[in-house]
Amino acid sequence: MTQDELYNEAKAFIVTCYQELQHDADTTARRLVEIRQCIELDGTYEHTYEELEYGAKMAWRNSNRCIGRLFWQTLKVLDKRDCRSEREVAEAVYQHIQYATNHGKIRPTITIFPAKTKNNKVRIWNHQLLRYAGYETAEGCVGDPHSIPFTAVCRQLGWHGQGTHFDILPLVIQVADRPPMWFEIPPELVLEVPISHPEYAWFADLHLKWYATPLISDMALEIGGIRYTAAPFNGWYMETEIGARNFADEKRYHMLPKIADLMGLNTQTETSLWRDKALVELNLAVLHSFQQQGVSMVDHHTAAKQFMRFEQQEAANGRDVTGNWAWLIPPVSPATTHIFHQRYDNTVVKPNYFYQRLPY
Repeated sequence: MTQDELYNEAKAFIVTCYQELQHDADTTARRLVEIRQCIELDGTYEHTYEELEYGAKMAWRNSNRCIGRLFWQTLKVLDKRDCRSEREVAEAVYQHIQYATNHGKIRPTITIFPAKTKNNKVRIWNHQLLRYAGYETAEGCVGDPHSIPFTAVCRQLGWHGQGTHFDILPLVIQVADRPPMWFEIPPELVLEVPISHPEYAWFADLHLKWYATPLISDMALEIGGIRYTAAPFNGWYMETEIGARNFADEKRYHMLPKIADLMGLNTQTETSLWRDKALVELNLAVLHSFQQQGVSMVDHHTAAKQFMRFEQQEAANGRDVTGNWAWLIPPVSPATTHIFHQRYDNTVVKPNYFYQRLPY
């Protein structure tokens, strides 16, 4: 990115940000002069905490794939741009997990590490800060198949799990061009929810569980042309993320055939709709279990209604809502939500969160 391109990105962000924060025109103009001077002198500029905080919130508001954007203004922004070592990054991650989990009363949180520069970059190799390992065995996968490649990387780095279906993977952190380092996540930081069903007692015998807090850690946050390659963030779960995807997908834990069998459903014909029946009960079990443990979670119908309120609020503020329809519709009963019957402009608006190439 040239200096002019960086300045233009910065200007677009600052003008919008300062207008929404109700700064006057003179304040905005002075800040743009400062940014221009910094870019001409150093080739880059630094965000104030106010800019960083509001930019991260705007990025959530602009996230086309997220149904939970109604709460964008509640995001807690933890500024860790002073972290320099792998150990400092790991300690900040531990703080994030503890703060965000909050004994089950999940708090939307983002921790922002140093911005990418010519000479420095921080990367967290994990897809999520908390994730279960996946092991290839002669009898098939043990654990989460999605994690098989990353688990292999962790083992090559020297980590060894217990070989269960629910081994929490370590953090893998890389700073600059140094070799990556792995750090065990303290077990006391990991809140997990055992899955049971309000009617089927046998459900508990499946010994399913899931971690309470979804913490995405492999995306980059871009604000005003500045790219933060390590900026883990979280909200709380919608039950379908666990019940209709993590547990149900054939390439994940693939639990639907087992549940259908225990329910006594006819799995020999699709016309029995055994998958649908098992899927609903699995999602009900996830909702029930999180509620029983006092852990924050939203069901997909409530989430869709919250998204409608978000759309109404954005319209009232004169902003267009962008969205990726295929991601916004819930994977269970999508046609029962208003989202299914609408179309969305999938234009990417910045600030935003972006996928990055795998570092391994």
